[in-house]
Amino acid sequence: MTTEAPTRTRQRPAAVILTSSAEARIAKLMASAPEGSIGVKLSTPRRGCSGLAYSVDYVDAANPMDERIETPGGSFFIDGGSVLYLIGSTMDWQEDDFTAGFVFQNPNAKGSCGCGESFTV
Repeated sequence: MTTEAPTRTRQRPAAVILTSSAEARIAKLMASAPEGSIGVKLSTPRRGCSGLAYSVDYVDAANPMDERIETPGGSFFIDGGSVLYLIGSTMDWQEDDFTAGFVFQNPNAKGSCGCGESFTV
């Protein structure tokens, strides 16, 4: 006689927390997305003075290594190779009279360049 141990599944928290403003911006981007786009993807390519930068782009195919977060406005992907740099981050969309863009609060960042374009972990 075999006894199976009960399985427990725990919902894993998202690597990045999206504010309502960020979700609204994703919805706006998806409303005017190029044909074939299935979502918006956040990655951290190597560039800038400090080594890594935040990049948000349209994505037209899902990568099984990426993390996927469903938002009211569409799918938000996080590059699988970038997740470790982003865990615990908050992504916000901010606009004022002079600038508009996604703003990141990243607890993993140990420093950033003077212009805020790139960061280091």
